[in-house]
Amino acid sequence: MNPKEKEAEKELNSQETENIAEEQLQEETTDQEAPLTKEEELEKELEKANETIEDQKDKYLRLSAEFDNYRKRTVKEKAELILNGGEKSLSSILPVVDDLERALQTMEKATDVAAVKEGVELIYNKFISVLGQNGVKVIETKDKPLDTDYHEAIAVVPAPSEKQKGKILDCVQTGYTLNDKVLRHAKVVVGE
Repeated sequence: MNPKEKEAEKELNSQETENIAEEQLQEETTDQEAPLTKEEELEKELEKANETIEDQKDKYLRLSAEFDNYRKRTVKEKAELILNGGEKSLSSILPVVDDLERALQTMEKATDVAAVKEGVELIYNKFISVLGQNGVKVIETKDKPLDTDYHEAIAVVPAPSEKQKGKILDCVQTGYTLNDKVLRHAKVVVGE
């Protein structure tokens, strides 16, 4: 390339650069809008506020519907628990009922009273075990001091010895607790 050609190329490049700069300047001025009037600014703010209100209203309606569905579902679950809550306990008692039925059938034919008594004791122990597995416990009374949280004194008799004063002498009806809550108070006789 000779020096004239180089100079012509430089001039051409500088003209292209100027043209590009002018185009960018024109684009920038067209991108910038004329300053907004107060009314136009207020209208834009109003539009934004209305959009925000609609968005919040939609969120509120969805949340409200979701909560309503949750409430209905929990009410339904509670009703099912109330209806079927004892299912586990009752199904664990059924084998004891089966044993009692067999014992009754055996009693009709049995001549050995001791064997029948032993069978009934086994069924009783099995039943107490099933109750224990379901959280039911017998309230202990033998030689315990009277505790009105667990015992109900139905009679007061003179104590045979000084050590037995204020203590339970006899249990008339056994008491039970379910998970440390009294189901039935033990009816007891107390020495005085």
